[in-house]
Amino acid sequence: MGKTNPTLAVFTPAYNRAHTIGRTYESLCRQISKDFKWVIVDDGSSDNTEDLVKPWLEADNGFVIEYYKKENGGMHTAHNEAYKHIDTELAVCIDSDDWMPDNGVELIISRWRKYGNDKYAGMIGLDIFEDGYVVGTCFPKGLHECKTYEMEPKYGVVCDKKYVYRPEVIKKYLPYPVFPGERYGLVNWLYQKMDGDYDMLCSNDVYCVVEYQADGLSVNVFNQHKQSPRTRMYECNEMMVDIPYFKEKVKQAMQYVSCAILAGDWGYISKAHKKALVLVATPFGIAYNIYLRFKKVRDVDIEGGKVIMAKDIESEN
Repeated sequence: MGKTNPTLAVFTPAYNRAHTIGRTYESLCRQISKDFKWVIVDDGSSDNTEDLVKPWLEADNGFVIEYYKKENGGMHTAHNEAYKHIDTELAVCIDSDDWMPDNGVELIISRWRKYGNDKYAGMIGLDIFEDGYVVGTCFPKGLHECKTYEMEPKYGVVCDKKYVYRPEVIKKYLPYPVFPGERYGLVNWLYQKMDGDYDMLCSNDVYCVVEYQADGLSVNVFNQHKQSPRTRMYECNEMMVDIPYFKEKVKQAMQYVSCAILAGDWGYISKAHKKALVLVATPFGIAYNIYLRFKKVRDVDIEGGKVIMAKDIESEN
């Protein structure tokens, strides 16, 4: 059980992850702080995820568990569903193949209590691999706030990070758009829309330990484009407007064109928010589409950025 109005909601979208979600659960049971609830959104699993979760709902874990099962629709639809049931001050998504360090909840809440206010939509912390290496790069020493779109071009911060959001803020921008028959929707583009109104606190605290699955979103870029081209077109179209860096706008324009080809949408220029940019980017988008078609499916070098151990990061709390 647990207190009825915790500070943090940990929510977990799950689709056929019965073989990994137990590790997520065990990590939550080990949390030093129990000031959270766990919201599980089962995205139409056909394995025994539901049977696995049922006894957890009645166990004395020290925290509340809520379980919701829906028709399969993809990660972005699971996020839409999760936020219908989240009324806490903060929320963080921990995927069903990942887990939290024992002090993860404590770090999130203590940092927010120390620095959080209405200026911020939330916080960004680090993901690490099981061997202790940081995923990608850390935030520069002394950097305490930023926009999400600034992370790579301005500060050189790359690869996955863990985002903690204020539900009252993110709900202003939801839901994620859903296109019939398309299951792959990235959620980060909506985070960048919030950058126009809010900043994010950032730190090198570790909030999540990750294990990338071979069929996961993080390693299947071409599948995202091929199976959900209209969704990716929409996302790229919005990001061309929201991102202030020209290089990033060009990158989104190329992907927009590539996805238009996959969707067979030859009216893509007229639908673009940045028509001139898309027109210029068209030959590069065609080349990018060809590149993706002939590149191996597992085309993201997840471990290529292993450069620093989490234990070697100097704490700035």
